[in-house]
Amino acid sequence: MDPAEYCREIETYLCRKNEGHLVRIVGPAFEQVCGWAIKGVPLKVVFRGIDQYCERYYAKGPRRRPIRIEFCEADVLDLFDAWRRAVGVAAADRLHDDPEPPAPRKPALASHIERAIARLTTVRDKSQRSPAFDEAIDVAVRELDGMNGPARQARGDARAQIIEALARIDRRVLEASAAVIDDSTASALRHEAEDELAPFGSRLPPDARARAAAAAFERLVRETLGIPVIAYE
Repeated sequence: MDPAEYCREIETYLCRKNEGHLVRIVGPAFEQVCGWAIKGVPLKVVFRGIDQYCERYYAKGPRRRPIRIEFCEADVLDLFDAWRRAVGVAAADRLHDDPEPPAPRKPALASHIERAIARLTTVRDKSQRSPAFDEAIDVAVRELDGMNGPARQARGDARAQIIEALARIDRRVLEASAAVIDDSTASALRHEAEDELAPFGSRLPPDARARAAAAAFERLVRETLGIPVIAYE
């Protein structure tokens, strides 16, 4: 996407988040956002970064000033780092030999499991998908619930076994999720995944690009259905 069009899309989204108040992206802010476009930050990542900042801002009380894109930069870049790791293009995005940013600190294992249970329970309560999908979610919630207590004290091999089990549950739930996505939605998500990866096309060998496209598609399936990452990554 052309950087100017990219900026217009973000400006439109920012306007909606500001309840119609127009906040122009000009001057240094325009250069900042064009830099995101050049680096390949997907628009959805930028939108989630804006949402994340807004949630914190509104939680403090009534809105006091329009939200400018500059305020959202830290959230956008943190989410972009997470996106790169998730789809496997972190190394390809290292520009000008910049060092790879450190991975964010993981939550405690038990806390991670509790959050996954909460998210899956919400998905289950709202689900109108298929009996097979609902059953997969139910089974995952029961298994995670059984791990929650032991995870608090698990060390060594016991901890490793829980982490391996989380990866298996994550894969099973993701496969069940992909199975209930209709063909037209799946096609749209695959096109979106390719669009997200377009800025990295020349920097990824074919096998790495195929893996990244599959990972980007899976991430979009999660996002579409509200499925959390159950694996402890």
